Amino acid sequence: MVHLSKYMIPILGIAFLLSYLVPIHARSPFDAAPINYSTTEPTGKIAQLQQLLDQGQASLEYDEEHGYLPSVLKQLNVPISSQGLVFSKTSFQRRRITAKTPRAVYFNENVYIGWVQQGDVLEISVVDPKLGTVFYSLDQKKTEKPQFTRQVESCMLCHSSTAGYRVPGHVVQSVQVNEQGYPVTGTTRYRIDHTSPFKQRWGGWYVTGTHGDQRHLGNLTFDSYRKPNLDDGANLLDLSERIDTTKYLSSHSDIVALMVLEHQTTMHNVFTSASFQTRKAIYEEEQLKEETASNDPARLPLTQLRINNAAEEVIKYLLFCEEIELEAEIKGTNSFAKDFTTKGLKDSKNRSLREFDLTTRMFKYPCSYLIHSESFDSQPVDLKKRIYFRLNEILSNKDSTQPFQHLSPDARKAIREILSETKPEYKKYLD
Repeated sequence: MVHLSKYMIPILGIAFLLSYLVPIHARSPFDAAPINYSTTEPTGKIAQLQQLLDQGQASLEYDEEHGYLPSVLKQLNVPISSQGLVFSKTSFQRRRITAKTPRAVYFNENVYIGWVQQGDVLEISVVDPKLGTVFYSLDQKKTEKPQFTRQVESCMLCHSSTAGYRVPGHVVQSVQVNEQGYPVTGTTRYRIDHTSPFKQRWGGWYVTGTHGDQRHLGNLTFDSYRKPNLDDGANLLDLSERIDTTKYLSSHSDIVALMVLEHQTTMHNVFTSASFQTRKAIYEEEQLKEETASNDPARLPLTQLRINNAAEEVIKYLLFCEEIELEAEIKGTNSFAKDFTTKGLKDSKNRSLREFDLTTRMFKYPCSYLIHSESFDSQPVDLKKRIYFRLNEILSNKDSTQPFQHLSPDARKAIREILSETKPEYKKYLD
C-alpha cells in the first residue's frame, strides 16, 4: 500500500491544480494490468536517490531559508538557471502564494521540483521508465533521514487527464490572475506547449527576457473590471521592483527556460501516453491469443494499428508539427540557454538537437532533444521500431505530407545526419 502523507501534492500542474485528498483505498485509473501504476515500485531518479540516502551513500543538507531545495537540486543535477516563477494561486500551498511571493519551479530532462516560500514541502515529479510521471513530496523540516513520499491518489485527481493525454503527467498553464493569485472569473485558462500562440502564454508567471513586439500575458495581474496594457509586461529584464528576488535561488524567470519547460512537459506526456497505449494493446493481444490458443507470433492487425497510431502522436510532437512561428528574436536573461545547450550530444559537424534558433522557431533542428532521453529509450520495443521507421520515411523525404511540410529538405537532412551519429538504434532503419 502506498503511504500518503498529510499533504496533498498535485506536483507541477504547473500551475499546480487544486485537488482534494481522497480515501487511501481509492485506486488510480491506471492500476489495472499491464500498467499497475500504484503497486509498481518506481525506478526513476527520486527512487534512486532515496536508495542512496537509505544506504548512507548520499545526504541532503538543510538550508534555513530554502530547506532541502538547494541540496536536492544539486543531487539531481537540476540547474538553478531553469527557475521559473509562477504566482497563480492554484497550489494546495496557495495561502503562501501571491504576486509578491511566487512559487519557484526548477527542472531538467528527468525531474520537476516546486518550492514555495516557507512551504511545508517540496513538490516533486519524476519521469519513470515504466510509470510515466511519478509524484513525490519531501517535508521541509530538518531531519536526520529525509524521506521522499510517493503521492498517488491525490495527484491522479488532476494529473491523469492533463493536456488531453489522460495519463499521469504535467501541464503548463497560463491563467489570468489577480494580485492575490486567484484566477479571474470569466477568463480563459490555456494549456501551453510549443504550438501555443505567444499571446496566450505565461498568464500567472513572471517572465524575464526580450521578445520584440510579440506580447504575452506574463508579469501582469488582472481583474474583472479592466484589461492591463500588455506592454507593461513585455521585455522585462529585472523583477526586483515586483518581488523580493533575494528570497529565491535566482533573480530570473527566464523566457527560454519557460519555453523549454512548455515543450518538455508535453513531450513527456506524449511519451507516457504512447507507452501506455502500446503496452495495453500488446497485453490485450496476448490475452486474446491465450484464450484462442493461438501460437502465431505476428502482431494482430488491430494491435499494430494501435501501435502505429501511438507512434504517430510521438512523431508529430517530436518533429514540432504545428509549432508557432516566432515573429521576433527571443533572448533570455541568465545562463539557461548556455547551460542547456552544452549538454547536447554532438555529431561530427558539432551539431546538436539542443541548439537554439529563437528567431523563427525554438530549435535550430526541429526534432526534440528528448529522443536522447531515458524517457524515450524506455519505450516499448514495438513502439520504438515504428517511431524509427516513420522517422526514416519523413527524414529521407519519402513522406512529405501536410503535417511535415514545415521540415525543409536541409532540416530533414541535418536531423537525419545528427541522429545517425548520436542515436545508434536509428542506424538500423537508415536506407
